[in-house]
Amino acid sequence: MTKIKSNELVCLGIEGTAHTFGIGIVKDKEILSNAKDVYKPKHGSGIHPGEAAAHHKEVGEKVLEEALAAAGVSLSDLDILSYSAGPGLPPCLKATAEFVQELAEKTNKPPIPVNHCIAHIEIGRMLTKSKDPVIIYVSGGNTQIIGYASQRYRVFGETMDIAIGNALDTFIRETTGDYPGGPILENLAKAGKNYVELPYVVKGMDLSFSGIITAALNKYKQKEKLRITLEDICFSLQETTFAMLTEVTERALAHTGKSEVLLTGGVAANKRLTGMLDIMCKERGASFYVCPMEYAGDCGANIAWAGLLQYLADKNDEKPVEKADFKRNWRTDDVEVNWI
Repeated sequence: MTKIKSNELVCLGIEGTAHTFGIGIVKDKEILSNAKDVYKPKHGSGIHPGEAAAHHKEVGEKVLEEALAAAGVSLSDLDILSYSAGPGLPPCLKATAEFVQELAEKTNKPPIPVNHCIAHIEIGRMLTKSKDPVIIYVSGGNTQIIGYASQRYRVFGETMDIAIGNALDTFIRETTGDYPGGPILENLAKAGKNYVELPYVVKGMDLSFSGIITAALNKYKQKEKLRITLEDICFSLQETTFAMLTEVTERALAHTGKSEVLLTGGVAANKRLTGMLDIMCKERGASFYVCPMEYAGDCGANIAWAGLLQYLADKNDEKPVEKADFKRNWRTDDVEVNWI
């Protein structure tokens, strides 16, 4: 069989694991388009899975049209279809699988299931040109310290309860009613002047955030008595949780002997986190990379790129069209990484 070159292939990727429904199109290492529409919950509430899934169904065709138009391609030009099959919220994953299944039947292309976490890693590696980094993947639904070894991305450390993004969102939602919380908390933290002691929970290589948020909310309820402000608590939350992440990352660098660190996921937008990690990497003589913000969060482009990698790694075998499905708890280290 003649080997197919990646620059001959156009891959469409669909993201729909949580709040974002996105469609991206790539050709080789060129991102042709990256359209998306984000579900925004009502003031004072978090993501409602059923509402998010309904949102994905409502905006799907519009996002598809935007992605095709921006890329300058039609459905007949596509060679590969890929979609986020997990991990994520089941109603959202189901809506995404149904959408890609309809496209697969229209185009007669097999829907390639992509692990959402792997997609975040691979888009970061490709865009930053990092080769073998320790990866810090921090988002609303995931917090993991990862490194490649023996055909898998191994999880060296992770949250034992809620993800860092979810933790920060929860605190801001409970105190201000706003969402998403990350950008709001970062801005409030800039005005913080007093460090408020909070639990620091690192157990080996794993982390825990739920108790920290409970403690921070208790401090907020007593802020007048304690003579502190919301800004002080936001500042302290950042300093505490990001120090935990930096500690575990430094330990992973020492353990693996790697010389690169890659930060990806939605929380990668936080300048205080990038600053702390940058200082740590400089002190250790390691290179520090941050996935570009347009692609660090949930988006279709990273699904498309990961789908292309998987397709090429599968020896270019023609596969029958199979029904799209999803795995709500599909772990990063469950995936055989046969393209490295």
